[in-house]
Amino acid sequence: MPTAPELFNLTGHVAVITGAGRGIGEGIATAFAEAGAAVVVAARRVDEIERVASEINATGGRAIAVKTDVTDDEAVDSLARAAVAEFGRLTIWVNNAGGSPLKVPAIELPRDEWDRTLMLNLTAVYVGCMTAKRYMESGSIINITSGAGSGPVPGSVHYGAAKAGTNSITWTLSAEFAPDIRVNAVAPGAIPTEVMLKAIGHDESELGEVLAKWNIPMGRLGTPQDIGAACVYLASDASSWVTGEILRVGGGAKPR
Repeated sequence: MPTAPELFNLTGHVAVITGAGRGIGEGIATAFAEAGAAVVVAARRVDEIERVASEINATGGRAIAVKTDVTDDEAVDSLARAAVAEFGRLTIWVNNAGGSPLKVPAIELPRDEWDRTLMLNLTAVYVGCMTAKRYMESGSIINITSGAGSGPVPGSVHYGAAKAGTNSITWTLSAEFAPDIRVNAVAPGAIPTEVMLKAIGHDESELGEVLAKWNIPMGRLGTPQDIGAACVYLASDASSWVTGEILRVGGGAKPR
């Protein structure tokens, strides 16, 4: 029987992480590299993903940066091909890119924002899953979802609808892709990323106010490392009998 450290070891794995130039995506990429995986960091902002890849390589990890617009199907396919070309295989895929900076009542939501949000947060997740399936013999797909997909969040009808769809994709594909590929999701709580702070109308100087408003039992806001650790678990053999699950990582606070 493998030991606990062996179960969490990602040596030999190759992981693609979208939206990996900062925030939660960077935290996931860094955690995977620290666990032994080779990582492919993808996003539209080249300077950001090159910085993340450079920092991973400088600390003894293995990483490449691939500029990717996840709303472009061909770009996503090229991302998968780049991972296989560089590292020889693909075993982990994280659909992390997403978000919406707009929080308004549904009646005030511009139609183009609805379309843009579903394209980025739902259709791109579906395309990412399908692409991973084509290039992955076995492994783990992890979708980053949100509590907005499992309950009412006034002002986020567009984002909540997309994340509810992400949950459904996760459940359905976990059955269709089994037993070779596991499909799970992580629902982060209050992680003070740039996109989240913009959506709720706060900045980094107001984190104490954010913490009070969210009423988090654990007494602190989350970090990208918290989400990275959860993703290491779902990508590793430690979760070899786990699929179709939505893992909430939110410090005990109710989804919002």
